[in-house]
Amino acid sequence: MRVTARQLCRRKPLESMIGEAESEASEPGGLRRSMGLTQLTLLGISSVVGTGIFFVLGTAVPKAGPGVVLSFVVAAVVAGLAALCYVELAGAIPVAGSTYSYTYASLGEGAAYLVAWCLILEYGVAVSTVAVSWGQYLNELTDALFGFTLPDAISQPPGAGGVVNIPALVVVLLCSLLLARGTRESARLNAVMVCVKLSVLVLFVAVAFTAFRAGHFADFAPHGASGIGVAASAVFFSYVGFDTVATASEEVRNPRRTIPLALLLTLGAVTVLYILVSLAAVGAQPAGRFGAQADAGEAVLAEILRDVTGAGWPVVLLSAGAVVSIFSVVLVTLYGQTRILFSMARDGLVPEIFRRVDRKRHTPVGNTWIVGAGVGALAAFVPLQYLADLTSMGTLVAFVAVAAAVVVLRRIAPDAPRPYRVPLYPVVPIVSAASCLYLAWLLPGITWALFGGWLVLAAALYLVFGRRHSALRERAAAPGHAEADVSTTAAQA
Repeated sequence: MRVTARQLCRRKPLESMIGEAESEASEPGGLRRSMGLTQLTLLGISSVVGTGIFFVLGTAVPKAGPGVVLSFVVAAVVAGLAALCYVELAGAIPVAGSTYSYTYASLGEGAAYLVAWCLILEYGVAVSTVAVSWGQYLNELTDALFGFTLPDAISQPPGAGGVVNIPALVVVLLCSLLLARGTRESARLNAVMVCVKLSVLVLFVAVAFTAFRAGHFADFAPHGASGIGVAASAVFFSYVGFDTVATASEEVRNPRRTIPLALLLTLGAVTVLYILVSLAAVGAQPAGRFGAQADAGEAVLAEILRDVTGAGWPVVLLSAGAVVSIFSVVLVTLYGQTRILFSMARDGLVPEIFRRVDRKRHTPVGNTWIVGAGVGALAAFVPLQYLADLTSMGTLVAFVAVAAAVVVLRRIAPDAPRPYRVPLYPVVPIVSAASCLYLAWLLPGITWALFGGWLVLAAALYLVFGRRHSALRERAAAPGHAEADVSTTAAQA
């Protein structure tokens, strides 16, 4: 099968993308613009603040020492540079699909397809990874409250004493049911859950700071700058998910204004919270204790609160916070994955069922249940100990594509409306791409091998299905349509 470079680089014009989104939104059975700035910002915070911040310090502090605070800052800077690029693109291209849509308009269909599969990897593995933990923390909560736990065979992941992780499957299917019922209802429940888990973390900070000791920061970076960098690549997982905001472009009011503001508010709020949590945690206990607690399977934040207060309620509090946090992350991340597939289906790159919207509920119901079933099966039956870093890898590659999209679109569509522009252009996109590649380089070799295999699979699917059913390809082949109508000419590029 012969595939030309021209076919792979065929771009989707901005006017066409925006027109299709507006046309579908105006249809009675189309997606409904039901979210405002507050709900969208809470959706973003919910997607980012997951189990990572509850437990990542146990693995990050041994790598960086008290300098883990700087690791959070480094990860925040990398995420922030990417967010500035997202802000410009979200204002210029207010359509569902996030990074996939931005890449389609700038780098072409082939690159967009691969980026989409990076996002599917990011969202799918992230949901599966956190869903696996739901049963474990549900057991901790029920044990602390009622002295009852589920058997390991049905509450632990395969490879860790379990046969099938029933709670992981249940939480995914419950979230799928909520999403299928309607975006507005899901957003309202999400807002409540965000308030709960943020309250838990704020309470931790307030209590931990009462035991703050400046001497715990004496040996600030025992492993030097490299240790801080390695820890930054580990804690970066805690920042993954803010790009979910951009996938909601066709379901928010005034998206050119709302999406960029929600992106900035989400990342700003999360960064402040993470730095406060890391400062409070390291200030409350010596850095040498974190690794031992993680090795013993203890929840680090809960142990700190137990030591500070001398009471048992911290385990209940942190377990409840983790249960709510996991549920909200699964809900929002599933939402993002379904909207990526919705955009791909509109372009003919995946089957039509992924873009069918229920006329009553205004949601892609079939899409939602297919994704829920696939992710639920992955969480219930597949050992995921080697896959967690793939979430960070998929995200970092997507961020590189976003930075590249900013540069390309400035060149091929200089007059497109841009309510927000990246400051210090082109320095910020270049530094953003370079910093993402640096963090990706620090990930383990097995992650690179698995990621390469995933891209090979994606390329094969594109050749077998995507390329043959591409809406742009069919339009280009239609009588009376010149190639220039569906792609950017060489002179423009």
